[in-house]
Amino acid sequence: MTDKNQKKEKGVVLTKAYHDYAKGMRSYSSFKTSDSATGDDLVQDTFIKTWKYLVKGGKINLMRAFLYHVLNQLIIDEYRKHKTASLDELIEKGFEPSITTSERIFDIFDGKIALLLIKELPEKYQRVLRMRYIQDLSLEEISLITKQSKNATAVQIHRGLEKLKKLYNRT
Repeated sequence: MTDKNQKKEKGVVLTKAYHDYAKGMRSYSSFKTSDSATGDDLVQDTFIKTWKYLVKGGKINLMRAFLYHVLNQLIIDEYRKHKTASLDELIEKGFEPSITTSERIFDIFDGKIALLLIKELPEKYQRVLRMRYIQDLSLEEISLITKQSKNATAVQIHRGLEKLKKLYNRT
């Protein structure tokens, strides 16, 4: 068989595969990528890669399995791409950049007030709250330091927070 006849035969096989499987592949890839345009592009890339493989002399035993394997690899590559979003796209989706930092300032002031109020708590609550929220220690680490059970430490932190909330609401 001549090279031209082989290409024509491979083209017929790939065209038949396209007609048989493209719709299901589009549906599958659109679902996986959550975007029908991207899904369509991936299906087209799948058939292009398959054509290149066939032209190079590759053998395909099960066309459907081969096509879905290639498509899955392209979907994985799509997931791994670093996605950047432009500000215009974000604004179209409803994001509004805030210019004011008043909420952040209030959070900082509230945190400073809470730190000052911790000093008014009984010593056992002061100690565990400082370890948990200032030093950012885990319950396990605090329980090792205080030589108490993890449960007792959690209870002390909870009770300390309740007392701190009462003090905070009083101010």
